[in-house]
Amino acid sequence: MTNSATFKTLGIQDCLMAAGRPCFGHFDGPVASLGLDDFILMNDMDKPASRLQRHFGYKQFEFIAVNTPNYLIGIALADIRYLGSGFCYVYDVSKKRVYEKHWIRPPGSFSLGPSPVSASSSMAGVSIHRRDGRWSVALDLVLDTLPLKAELQLDAMPLSLPMALCSPTGYSGWTYTQKHNALSVKGSLYINHEPQPLGRALAGYDFSAGYMRRETSWRWASINAHVGNSLLGLNIAAGVNETGSSENVLWLDGVRKHLGPVHFEFDRSQAEHGRWRLWSERDELELEFTPQACRSERLNLILLKSNFRQYQGHFSGWVRDVEGGKVHLDRVLGLTEDHFAKW
Repeated sequence: MTNSATFKTLGIQDCLMAAGRPCFGHFDGPVASLGLDDFILMNDMDKPASRLQRHFGYKQFEFIAVNTPNYLIGIALADIRYLGSGFCYVYDVSKKRVYEKHWIRPPGSFSLGPSPVSASSSMAGVSIHRRDGRWSVALDLVLDTLPLKAELQLDAMPLSLPMALCSPTGYSGWTYTQKHNALSVKGSLYINHEPQPLGRALAGYDFSAGYMRRETSWRWASINAHVGNSLLGLNIAAGVNETGSSENVLWLDGVRKHLGPVHFEFDRSQAEHGRWRLWSERDELELEFTPQACRSERLNLILLKSNFRQYQGHFSGWVRDVEGGKVHLDRVLGLTEDHFAKW
């Protein structure tokens, strides 16, 4: 279920590396192995990178969003080699309040498996498992005195495919990113000891890894929603994949449609209280985002810096489906993110 007639992809790929180099472009499905041991990393003087450069140059991020009628949950794990970091929050829709917990861990006290298909990752009270491409997450946390416990499985619609892309990054690096939205949710979820119905819950995941820029930034938007009688997923980003490829994708009832580049327009000084405009030069979408809450953190350790803001709010506007018709959104709950990092 993909618009392959209008967008060329590279087919199924078992390993990202071929003869020591990454394969660039979009793939039909997920890549089972990143082939990190096979990658030939060169420094900016075209010399083989040292073992330390190879080790500290690699970064990996994992994120899961779960939408229920009453809550939006965000879960993140990151390995930036110098340390591990993660967070989990619950956004209460009715109260417009974010309950959160953030942690930083030294090397050796966490684990992120370097495969988007079959691996496990864990940190603090979060465990993420991937088996044959199917994602699940277990949570056992207390967020600002709010207990959160979950055992959740994320399932795609039959034949629905993720977005899987590898693109050059910086002088000799690369970034592989894999995302899938509008996934159904099964299992159990307890918030403040109260069981939450999952019949209309939807989720999305993000796996991003590679040899990224030492200093980077990105803007991002994500939606998992029921729109009319359809399931809609949307992933929009600008910043990391900056060499001609776009990770922008619409999923409508499981059908994947690749989109072109999208502009983010907002006043950073007023981002939490103002409105964002997301628009495409190809006339593929026009959206307005109104923030309702924000989860943010700032870290300035000279060598390491992070200025992170993730907003919860509503999208209104339209996006074009595979046939070119407009799908209208009216105050649909979703996320945006504005992030600067130096690592």
